[in-house]
Amino acid sequence: MSHVLTPNRVVAPVGPAANAGMICMALAMLLLPIGDTFAKILTGVMGPVEVTMWRLLAQALCLAPVVVLMRHRLRGAMFSPVVALSGLLVMVTLTSLVTAFSVMPIATAIAIFFAEPLILTLLAGPLLGEVAGPRRDAAVAIGLVGALIVIRPGFSEFGLATLLPLLAATAYALNMIVLRRACATRSGLTVQCGATLFAALGMVVLVIGSAATGLIDLAPLARPAWTWAAILGCGVFAAASFVLIAEAFRSAEATVLAPFQYLEIVGATAAGYLVFAEFPDGLTWLGIAIILGSGAYIVQRERQRGAHVPRRRRGGR
Repeated sequence: MSHVLTPNRVVAPVGPAANAGMICMALAMLLLPIGDTFAKILTGVMGPVEVTMWRLLAQALCLAPVVVLMRHRLRGAMFSPVVALSGLLVMVTLTSLVTAFSVMPIATAIAIFFAEPLILTLLAGPLLGEVAGPRRDAAVAIGLVGALIVIRPGFSEFGLATLLPLLAATAYALNMIVLRRACATRSGLTVQCGATLFAALGMVVLVIGSAATGLIDLAPLARPAWTWAAILGCGVFAAASFVLIAEAFRSAEATVLAPFQYLEIVGATAAGYLVFAEFPDGLTWLGIAIILGSGAYIVQRERQRGAHVPRRRRGGR
C-alpha cells in the first residue's frame, strides 16, 4: 500500500478519459479488500509477520512483468536511501494492518486506517509547510473523534490491537510525504517498484532474524496447496490494484478520484461478511460515518479552494 504524491493541479473537466479513470479507481478499491481477505485467511496458519513477507514477495513477483511492459515510464534512481525509507514505511504499514486483520474484522481495521488522510493533513503543516486552515483542522479533529469511537480505547474487545491500524495509517501518511520528495526526481512507477523491492527484502531479513532468535516460529514450507494459492492471490490483487490506480491517475485528477477510495470500506465489509461472517456493530458504523464524512469534507475543500495540499495516488497495499 502506497501513494504517489505530486503537486496539486487545477482540476480538469470530467470527460471520457476521466470516466475511464474513475472506473479504474473503483475497481481497484473493490479489489484491495480481496487481497486483505487472503492475508487474513493466511494468518490462521502462519504469523502476521510471515504473511506480510510472503505478500510482499508475491506482489514483487507479480509486478515484475508490469515493469517490463511499462519500462518506458521508469525514470530516476530506483535504489536510493529515500526509496529505501519508503520501503521501510511500507513494511510498518503492512505488518500493522495484517496483524490487525488477524484479530479483528477487516472492515473495522480499514475503518480505523482511513484516518490516514486526516493524519496526513496534520503532518503536512510541520513537515511540508502546508497550512490546512481552521475548517480543515476542525474536520481532522472530528474525524479523529470518529476513529476513537471505532477504537474505543479501554472498551473494545480487541484491546490494544485497535491501535495497529492507527499505526499503519501514521506510517502510510509519513510515506506520502517521503514519496512526494522522492517523486520530485523520479517517476511514480520507479519509486513504487523500488519501495516494493526494498520492503520485500526487508521483510525477508526481519523474518529470518526473528526466527533465528526465537521470536517467531516459521510455518513449514511443505504446506497445503491452498496456502500458496492464497499467497499468490495476495500478490495478484495487490499488483492488479497497483496497475488500475496508476492508470486511473493517468486519466483523472486526484480530487476527482479521491471519493472512490471510500469504496474500499464497502469491499472490506462485504468480504468480511461473506468469508468470515463479520459485520461491524452500531458504534463502529457511527465512527466510520464520522471518519468518512470528515475525509469527504477535506476532499471537497481541496476541490473548491484548490489549496496546496498533497495530491495522493494510491498504489496497491
